[in-house]
Amino acid sequence: MGISRVCTEPSKLTSSSSNLSPTTSTSRTDTVSGSHQFKITGYSLAKGMGIGKYLDSDPFNVGGYLWAIYFYPDGKSPEDNAAYISLFIALASEGTDVRALFELKLLDQSGNGNDKVHTHFGRALESGPYTLKYHGSMWGYKRFFKRNLLETSEYLKDDCLLIECKVGVVKTHTEALKLYTIPVPPSDMGQQFGQLLESKKESM
Repeated sequence: MGISRVCTEPSKLTSSSSNLSPTTSTSRTDTVSGSHQFKITGYSLAKGMGIGKYLDSDPFNVGGYLWAIYFYPDGKSPEDNAAYISLFIALASEGTDVRALFELKLLDQSGNGNDKVHTHFGRALESGPYTLKYHGSMWGYKRFFKRNLLETSEYLKDDCLLIECKVGVVKTHTEALKLYTIPVPPSDMGQQFGQLLESKKESM
């Protein structure tokens, strides 16, 4: 009885490696800006209301937060002895560590455009945005303008002042580039070609 042995050639091991495409993401920081104009009529009657006493604007929304302008006719600090008006912008809603840029402007009512401006816009590279820690935090100037100069200026017309405030709330978000792949079925071209040859043979 003979013994037959079947020898098979060892299969060749193939290794394949797939390289994943690199992924990317971008962090974007920009500002959401808005402005509000606050008109004060009867300035002469507001004088003498007391140091630290203020007139406040209606709250306005910028960047998802409420803000309000605070005007102090007799100033905010007792040491100034009512020699200056004070002007501030305050966070009027709940929030912590809100970063923003600010601009406070007393409008020239003569039409000459000589507004009295204190601005944080354009100086962000020097000090960065201002951070308001909590509800009620303020940014502004105790000595915004000397009161005796204000009362003889073009900023005061018909016993009225116009104040404009601009707020730019800093927002940061990250964007990821999404790559979409479409699955491609394996090619059966060889099988189709073989079937084509067989069909030709049968027809001969």
